[in-house]
Amino acid sequence: MSLSPRAAGAARVLGTSAAAVALSLAAAHTALACNIGDFTATALCDAHDNGVIRVTDKDASGTPAKISLYIQLNMPGGERWSDTQTIEHPTAEGTSVDLHPQDWHPGVSYRVHVQAGDQVDDDITPLVVIPDVTCGASASASASAEPSTSSTPSPASSATPSATPSSSPSSAESSSPVPAASSAPSPAGGGTHLADTGASDGTTAFAGTAAALVAAGGGIVVALRRRATARGSR
Repeated sequence: MSLSPRAAGAARVLGTSAAAVALSLAAAHTALACNIGDFTATALCDAHDNGVIRVTDKDASGTPAKISLYIQLNMPGGERWSDTQTIEHPTAEGTSVDLHPQDWHPGVSYRVHVQAGDQVDDDITPLVVIPDVTCGASASASASAEPSTSSTPSPASSATPSATPSSSPSSAESSSPVPAASSAPSPAGGGTHLADTGASDGTTAFAGTAAALVAAGGGIVVALRRRATARGSR
């Protein structure tokens, strides 16, 4: 049984539409599928100032991913496991996880391997190389180990000389000639007073005593005279 031209045309349209839908679904599935291009790795200092390798997964399919870190050794094919973390719920906007390297020194290389379901089992390229950046305690240790090269003088060395006069005699005073001792005889008594003129305290005392004796003698004479006069009048 043959189809009419109209039915045949409709069948062709339906077939083309179905093929287009199938291609669209395949493209959408491919776009949503997890692949190694969804992952990036960067060496940096985290919020706690620790050196980490941060892996970000921008996977719209939300496939959990296991991230493993390997340090590259200085020998052909030599490497050693360092850390493993899992991104449980990745999103198209990006979900990150931090891996902790065992050796954080400039120039050290790390390989980051990704396993996401049965879709990804590959390395992030290129290798992650630690930059010339120190983080956390290693930075403090490096700073304390470096000797200070500052030329700023210390307060003790930069202080200006004190203007306070010294307690020792000046050069002018110490060089002044000392007067020679006089060879002239000193006054009597070893002092520097003038010669005694007789008006000392001892002389005054003697004079007072003499005056008292004179006065007493005069009184006695007067008394004797009165007594003699009284006898004569009898």
